[in-house]
Amino acid sequence: MSDDTALTAEAVDGTVLSVDAMGGDLGPSAVVAGLAKAASKNPDLRYIVHGDQAELECLIAKRRELAGKCEIRHAESVVTMDAKPSHVMRNGKDTSMWSTIEAVRAGDASVAVSCGNTGALMAISMIRLRKLEGVNRPAIACLWPSRNPSGFNVMLDVGADIRADAEDLLQYALMGASYARNGMDLPRPRIGLLNVGTEEHKGRAELKVASELIERAADAADFDYVGFVEGSDLPSDRVDVIVTDGFTGNVALKTGEGTAKLIRELLEQAFKKTPFSRIAALLAYTSLRRLGKRIDPRRVNGGVFLGLNGTVVKSHGSADPTGVAAAIKLAAQLGQSGFSRRLAARIAQAEVAAASVIQQEDLPK
Repeated sequence: MSDDTALTAEAVDGTVLSVDAMGGDLGPSAVVAGLAKAASKNPDLRYIVHGDQAELECLIAKRRELAGKCEIRHAESVVTMDAKPSHVMRNGKDTSMWSTIEAVRAGDASVAVSCGNTGALMAISMIRLRKLEGVNRPAIACLWPSRNPSGFNVMLDVGADIRADAEDLLQYALMGASYARNGMDLPRPRIGLLNVGTEEHKGRAELKVASELIERAADAADFDYVGFVEGSDLPSDRVDVIVTDGFTGNVALKTGEGTAKLIRELLEQAFKKTPFSRIAALLAYTSLRRLGKRIDPRRVNGGVFLGLNGTVVKSHGSADPTGVAAAIKLAAQLGQSGFSRRLAARIAQAEVAAASVIQQEDLPK
């Protein structure tokens, strides 16, 4: 340990987060720099940092923002990005990722954060934390830049499972509503179901059934259902939470990130093309900087695993210190709100409502 006193999730001086320092593409230096960046803005946070103890002690010692705020737990191995989840489950107990999840399972930390292999992280999380009662498939939720006052919408699932039947989509709606309520301070979120059109007759059969289930459960679960939404609605102010299956959500997420990167590159090329465009860039510097921040994927870095007995935030594998700090900020907000406990209560409440709907309407499961 780097401190004389071990930290706990109930530490009186702040929320404790469990952080995998070794899994990212840029190595532990980027993770520790991100922790320092987050600590400078939220000095009450405390961290349990998992990885190579000697390396981490050296990196943390150089960051005065982290003095007295980190406990290091040594882990011999690292889960690589190309590791198969099945292999990690059999041989990964000595890895920093496994240790990170164990800290949440033991109650030492309230939220886990990792930049590592998504499949392995989900597999370890499901085995060690277990699914919430009533949840068939956990989901990954992400924040999507939008025209809403908060600046973001929630979308799920974005890659936990490529399949989802009607009842899974209902659960995603319930979990997404709870996330928006606790993570974005929206007392009654608006839920939309992603489809190929907004007309009731469009879409696969399971989407039509899911739409009925979500609509009937809305009042009991304290959200408003706006019906089907299209891809063009993802950044709109018509909806707060977009529900879809993991395959569609992941494709949309990667497409959005790639488009944002392309726009940034094209703007840079355009403003560097001629002397006049360079002058124009200087005159528009403040506006361009504001636009760059709005479409910067690092600012919304952090997918949240929903449906588990514990909260896990998955950061991008290529996250730099700014991206890591964004994931830490999200994790802290969820930890401080008691998100995991509230989500479990919502799922239990909604299971009763959903069962009633299915029975009353005689809808196929």
